Amino acid sequence: MLLAAMTALFVGVGYLIGGPAGMAIALAVALVGNLISYWNADKIVLSMYRAQEVTADHPDARVRTYANDVREMAQGAGMPMPKITIIESDQPNAFATGRDPAHAAVAATTGLLTMLDRREIRAVMGHELAHVKNRDTLTMTVTATIAGAISALANFAFFFGGNNRERPGGIIGVIAIAILAPMAAALVQMAISRGREYEADAGGAEISGDPAALASALQKIEAYARGGRVNLAAERNPATAHMFIINPLNGHGADNLFSTHPSTQNRVAALAQKFGEQTEPTLQREAPRAARAAGPWDKPQTDQRKSGPWG
Repeated sequence: MLLAAMTALFVGVGYLIGGPAGMAIALAVALVGNLISYWNADKIVLSMYRAQEVTADHPDARVRTYANDVREMAQGAGMPMPKITIIESDQPNAFATGRDPAHAAVAATTGLLTMLDRREIRAVMGHELAHVKNRDTLTMTVTATIAGAISALANFAFFFGGNNRERPGGIIGVIAIAILAPMAAALVQMAISRGREYEADAGGAEISGDPAALASALQKIEAYARGGRVNLAAERNPATAHMFIINPLNGHGADNLFSTHPSTQNRVAALAQKFGEQTEPTLQREAPRAARAAGPWDKPQTDQRKSGPWG
């Protein structure tokens, strides 16, 4: 239903730009886009963020440990082994992609590996593996691709169609496209059920066996995202924001109106309700953990000006 709605919107924009001929072209492009995104959306999204696959001989021990932990959890959950990648970004975050568990990939940012300790990284990646296991990744990647196509078509109309008043809708139609198309990506994000995040939190806590670490990681990532720092790669690709464990656009307060994720407070509360005492240590120690100057593997950092192994 979501794909059908997005395709209808895409075709409608094509009609406003070029009339019946434009509508036919847009429909053909939408159909091709749906097929391409189904088979290749994982590659497209990974390419957007310049994700690099982690090899067994990666020079950084932290990255190798991250990859080994993902493999161990996937094996324990009875899942096919996903492609494991890293993204060069200071913002701590992670996502999963792929049309099914047999063709899945998980990605973690270098900021995630630097800021969180090993338990927290395991818990975050357990959440991503839960998305793969629940087959959320197909919906996330395909909608990201279609939303990106709508935005591109709208930009085309704005820059190349503003002077043609003969088309259906005239100048008003062009203005409507220019205003509504940027909103389409946000609407796609909101259309993806927030319930999948709660499910992935619960499933991820079971896969990693550490709900306390997941609650702690969510709070740390949220604090960073709301600290005024901007994820430039995510800002360039807003249609992919719903794929991350925490909305990467939260560096701007206005984006909260279109958040695709439940509030972190509610997510932590849901974990506490489901897992009870297993999450209490994290809730009790969160204040001192956030205040202390800890290294990524719970080792004290002697110089906070250093950016760690990522340069």
